[in-house]
Parts: sequence; C-alpha cells; structure tokens
Amino acid sequence: MSTPCVWQGRTDAEEVGDSRRWHHVMRPFDESAHSGVALIGFAVDEGVRRNGGRVGAAEGPNVLRGALANMPVHTEPALWDAGDVTCDGEALEQAQDALAARVASVIAQGCRPIVLGGGHEMAWGTFQGLVRARPHSDRLLIVNIDAHFDLRMAARANSGTPFRQMAEWCAAQARAFTYHVLGISRFGNTRALFDRAESLGVQFVTDDALQDATGLQQAQGELATALAQCDGVYLTICLDVLPGHVAPGVSAPASLGVPLHNVEAVVDQVLASRKLLGADIAELNPAHDEAGRTARAAARLVTRMARG
Repeated sequence: MSTPCVWQGRTDAEEVGDSRRWHHVMRPFDESAHSGVALIGFAVDEGVRRNGGRVGAAEGPNVLRGALANMPVHTEPALWDAGDVTCDGEALEQAQDALAARVASVIAQGCRPIVLGGGHEMAWGTFQGLVRARPHSDRLLIVNIDAHFDLRMAARANSGTPFRQMAEWCAAQARAFTYHVLGISRFGNTRALFDRAESLGVQFVTDDALQDATGLQQAQGELATALAQCDGVYLTICLDVLPGHVAPGVSAPASLGVPLHNVEAVVDQVLASRKLLGADIAELNPAHDEAGRTARAAARLVTRMARG
C-alpha cells in the first residue's frame, strides 16, 4: 500500500476557532480504522487506453488528494487514506481485483470507501468489492451520474465496459441488475448502446433533461422509487458528465453536460437515503485540466459525499 505525501496545505495559525482542513485530520488507514470514510486511489488508466480515450487519469488520485487537502473540516467523520491501487503494465484485470479486495477490506473494518480515479474501469473493481463485502444484499442499486452508459461489448474489459460486466455478473448470479444513469448524452452513445440499455431494463435520464429544476425534480422522483426499494446503493460519478468548462480534465469533455448543482442535488438525495455502501469518482485527467478546474469540482463532490 502506498500513500502519496500530499496531505499538506494551509494552516491558519492566527485564526480563532476551528480552522482545521483535511490535511490536518487525514490519517493512514490501518487496523484502528473502524468508522468514517476511507479514500482509495485507483491510479490506473489502462482501461481508458484500451477504450481509445485520452490517457492521463492514472495521475488523478494524487492530484485529487492535493485538491482535497485544503478542504475545511465541518461535519466530516474520521478520514482515512487507504493508499493507491496501481496497474502493472497492461494487467488491468489484476488491478481491478486488487481494488475489489481493498474496498471489501475497508467495509469489513466498518468504514465507507470512496474510490478516487483513475479511469471508469474502476467501477468494476468497486462493484466487486461491494458485493464481496455484502454477499447477501440482493437489492443493490447502481446509480451512475455519467454522460455514457459504459455498456459496451469488447473482447477485453475497458473503461466503456464495466456496467455491461455487472449486468452479466448479475445474470450469472440470478440477481437483479438495477442500474440508473443520470446525464446520458444522445451525442455520446450509439444506437446499439441505447438498445442494450433498453434490453437490460436500464433507467436513464438524458443530460438535456437535467438542465433545469423541473427536469431535475422529475428525475429525482423516479430515483426516489428505486432508493426506497433497494437495500444498498453504489454511487459512481464520471466527471465527464459535467459541462466541459467545469470539467475540461477528462477523457471526453462534454459540450453540454449536467450543471454541477444538479449533480450535487442527486448526490444529496442518495446520501439522504442512508443506504450508500460505497462510491467512486472517475476520469480525472490532470494532464488536460486547465487551471485545475476539474480537480476542484471533484474535490467538492468527494467532500460532499464524505460529509453525507
């Protein structure tokens, strides 16, 4: 396990009152961690490379930690850093399995995992970790805030295949595949992907339907029904769902995207259900992140999930 030394930042030594920031309270994950939130880095973009995207997301976890370091402490629980999972060459499947093992171990100790990416191929690892930790949870709801279905067919797993892999796993296990995607772009998914989503019973909301309060309210009404019927939630966010000017540092920046405040509203709704088992945030690519805008948006979302 490696924990990059990025937990340093501003100290307001002359301030009166609680002026702590995340770098003041973050601790390495160890046997004493029995509550709170544990961050796990997935420093991998082999799946993005296989999918023909812009590589560079392997640097995402380290940069995101740097953006989180100066976040002020408000209502956060205990915060732990469980280090990074890396990829040895093209051995993506082994990296995903290592991520699954780390997610499961964090849950076994009583903490909630938040995985920092890294390409969205991380979703397969996070999902496997959750089902290993909760093998008898038959009503797992997958909530993906994303411009893409990521249901692609491919000979080898990549950043576009994780939810198709989950669907196949659920079918093999005779378990329900309950998948809700919010932010789908009709200009970023082929007809084949829409047809596959329909055949798998995927519930989705498009990006253009999430531009205003009316569309958001309707989407949240549909999500509320699914939240009431499940016994656990896996929340995954791909940063390419945000508008390109908010999140330029991703593999495929959005021309429209979903406003950040609407993404936050969905995150808050999931948190309010009190059923969140684990979460991840994918596709931060620092090499293309002008002025660190994507990292700051990602840090805001991670902090929100931690405080939830």
